[in-house]
Amino acid sequence: MKTPYESPMPSLRSRSTETILNAKIDALTWSDALSRLIIWGGARESRYVCICNVHSVVTTTLDAEFMDVVNTADMATPDGAPVAWALRKLGFPAQERISGPDLMWRYLAVAERLDHSVFFYGSTPETLAKLEAAVRSHFPALKIAGRHSPPFRDATPDEDAAEVEMINNSGANVVFVGLGCPKQEKWMAAHKGRIRAVTVGVGAAFDYHSGVVKRAPLWWQKNGLEWLYRLMSEPRRLFKRYFVTNSLFVLVFSRLLFMQRFPRLTKTVQPDAR
Repeated sequence: MKTPYESPMPSLRSRSTETILNAKIDALTWSDALSRLIIWGGARESRYVCICNVHSVVTTTLDAEFMDVVNTADMATPDGAPVAWALRKLGFPAQERISGPDLMWRYLAVAERLDHSVFFYGSTPETLAKLEAAVRSHFPALKIAGRHSPPFRDATPDEDAAEVEMINNSGANVVFVGLGCPKQEKWMAAHKGRIRAVTVGVGAAFDYHSGVVKRAPLWWQKNGLEWLYRLMSEPRRLFKRYFVTNSLFVLVFSRLLFMQRFPRLTKTVQPDAR
């Protein structure tokens, strides 16, 4: 039996979201996520998609601008095992993890069949060259509209206008953005209405699929331990993100669940007004 995203005429279900800390996250299936990319991308609608892991969700509690960016996205998928777990606890028991690298790879397979074209924006020229070679080896008929490595500093207005024109003229249906969080999400939000394509922030996907960084084996991914594999690979860079941010997420979300289930035990005693 064909799934909706394998059909030439996929359909869209009504959007269902749940707020986790300050982030509005979509409860959806893989078919839902891919169907949206297919339909929006096929029409070259100007939309953007956030892939939200624990770091993203916690950042919405610390950065008001980032919170607005995530909560006005056209789709915000639950990346990271704890975020999918949170949705399951909030009433969506079948929720899977919808990660950036996997969503990108699955869409590329569908795009090849549907004759959609893609654009890769972000990272370094060397990584993008390796990424394109890897993608072409797996999807030889896929249309790659272009790739661009922007400067690490903020683009000037003229540079930004030239990039927008380049992407629009490429005819891309979907633009994968690999600038890292929160830069990529803020960039996508700032360009909604200007870029005639769906932009998807995929974080480390370019590094993984290009072979620059080794991704965790499948067993680690399926058992919610990809974060631990990454931490062991880059302990200095990722220690704060995983041990501090993940611990904060679990602590705060567990407290919210407790308050939801036992409201009488968590009521604040008000002082006597007399």
